[in-house]
Amino acid sequence: MLHRRLLAVWILMVAAGLCRCPSVNAADEAPPQRTDVFIGGRDGYPVYRIPALLTTSRGTVLAVAEGRARLKDIAENDIVLKRSNDGGKTFGPLIVVAADGDHSLNNPLLVEVLPRRRVLLMYQHYPAHTGESKVLPGLTGPRVCRTMLTHSDDDGQTWSVPRDITAGIKRPKDVTSTASGPGVAIQLRRGKHQGRIIAPHNQGPHGQWLVYAAISDDGGETWRYGQTAPENGKGHANEVQMVELADGSIMLNARTEDGIRCRKSSISRDGGETWSPLVDVPALVDPKCMGSILRYSDPLDSQRSRLLFSNAADEKHRRRGTLRLSYDEGQTWAVSRVLEPGDFAYSCLTVLPEGSIGCLYEGDNYKRIILARATLAWLTDGKDHK
Repeated sequence: MLHRRLLAVWILMVAAGLCRCPSVNAADEAPPQRTDVFIGGRDGYPVYRIPALLTTSRGTVLAVAEGRARLKDIAENDIVLKRSNDGGKTFGPLIVVAADGDHSLNNPLLVEVLPRRRVLLMYQHYPAHTGESKVLPGLTGPRVCRTMLTHSDDDGQTWSVPRDITAGIKRPKDVTSTASGPGVAIQLRRGKHQGRIIAPHNQGPHGQWLVYAAISDDGGETWRYGQTAPENGKGHANEVQMVELADGSIMLNARTEDGIRCRKSSISRDGGETWSPLVDVPALVDPKCMGSILRYSDPLDSQRSRLLFSNAADEKHRRRGTLRLSYDEGQTWAVSRVLEPGDFAYSCLTVLPEGSIGCLYEGDNYKRIILARATLAWLTDGKDHK
């Protein structure tokens, strides 16, 4: 029944021209267009960090970030949002989705639940004057990192009162901090786990991170945590994103801490419950920074399989923002092109309503968060053919 309902929604999206299938003119190789979305010092916040980006099934582009009082991670952060109804060309006024005084709200993670069309936004709640290295194990208490969830049924215009889902996200013993994404969660489209929501997470203690999936089989009402991915002895996987592959497995792509300067990856073949041992991906160099992975097109929609990846492709510095494209489910990255040669830190990808690639990234030494809109033809130098 769920399969039929998902298929029906997908057909409606195609008919309305909102399906995230490619509709890019292969001859259109115009350079990327950019829009400043969040600028430090404007709209009430000195600093904005940690972008999350989602194109909904109705065609609305939602850009989310932490609005901070200072640059550091725990800085009385609020979760803020801007909406675009024209494919990311312009954005409306800033909306404060969640705030809690001196406490800090971190690590926004977005996903749309189909066929309901409900947008979920997950984040962490840090008590004032704490942080990853100062919070304690447990699910409740004044020095505990908690996970909150809010939702919108009107494409991000209004949001529910946040609710505490810590018990379904965080192990009650030993684990101190958790971090959702940041970026996006995914909803599976294949096999017996079709419709399942997979929310990528990492857990502390600080400096001993492990990555895993938080899982919901009822549209985000309840959550439980899967097992952590086994480490490979070469540093720790940290901030993480996940993507569903054509065979129904899930691939994670994570930041590395204290290992070689490249991304880490692992595969789950049971819907996010367990993971293969982490491996290093030397082709994806990385300076210890969050990156983004996303499916651009899917064989389920009679399209060529394409995965996208963005990160700061530099071993030492958060710069040289690069878009990559894989035609073989992430085994290799055949296409690579520099999107931003200068400052480029955290980023989040989406497929915009007309089929172009949206990349929301931190630039200008964290002074602004920018949406770049690039065509598939630009990325592939006109060589990709549907």
